[in-house]
Amino acid sequence: MSFLAANALAFAISLALIVGYQLYLRYRLRHNPAYTIQAINAQARESWVVSIMTARDRDVLAVQTLRNSTMAATFLASTAILLIIGVLNLMQKNDNIGALFSPIRPDQVAMSAHIWSFKLLPLLVVFFWAFFCFTLAIRLYNHVGYLINAASGGSFGPTPSYVTLLLNRSGQYYSLGMRAYYLSVPLVFWLFGPLYLVAASIGLVIVLYHVDRAPDVTGSPQQIRCLVRPGNDPIPLVPRKSTGTDQG
Repeated sequence: MSFLAANALAFAISLALIVGYQLYLRYRLRHNPAYTIQAINAQARESWVVSIMTARDRDVLAVQTLRNSTMAATFLASTAILLIIGVLNLMQKNDNIGALFSPIRPDQVAMSAHIWSFKLLPLLVVFFWAFFCFTLAIRLYNHVGYLINAASGGSFGPTPSYVTLLLNRSGQYYSLGMRAYYLSVPLVFWLFGPLYLVAASIGLVIVLYHVDRAPDVTGSPQQIRCLVRPGNDPIPLVPRKSTGTDQG
């Protein structure tokens, strides 16, 4: 198998692993809406918006919380721009990139500039995707900052459901931006060789599997005991699965 065919095959295998994992998450969410931590956060944001808009003494809390989210997204968007500039500089010097990896992979020196560009282009696309996702999250956070304090605007005041929709959409953009950062890890390892790409993709899927799952402590007495406050009931992190008596 040629060197180019090996890289193309490794890229196809890694892409299939990551896409397959995302399809697996979609399948699990259909059967259990509280399977992922992102779904739990969406429910928490909905409760937060309702509590902020119904209790008028929490305006400062809303501003501080949205400011923290905006600052985090701004920092990550700025980091994405710096990474884009770094990748563009590497693409301009792709004739000398092989010398950087010669101590690890001597055969990398003989790679043509077209192959290096083929490897760096997906990394550039991923960082551009992260930048746009974080900037869209910042845009929606700013909109929510105005809308969440405009509930007393008479007939033109926004409803909590509309504000929740925008806030959850901004959270989705933020999650997509973080996904792009995660995807950059296998692409960086790809510079060392196709086997590194496949190994890094497998490791990424394993890490995401543990990170994405919401902690289910409803059936674990040891974990529930850690969440019990003196004189209060346990705090469930994940809603219990609905039974036949819950419907209706």
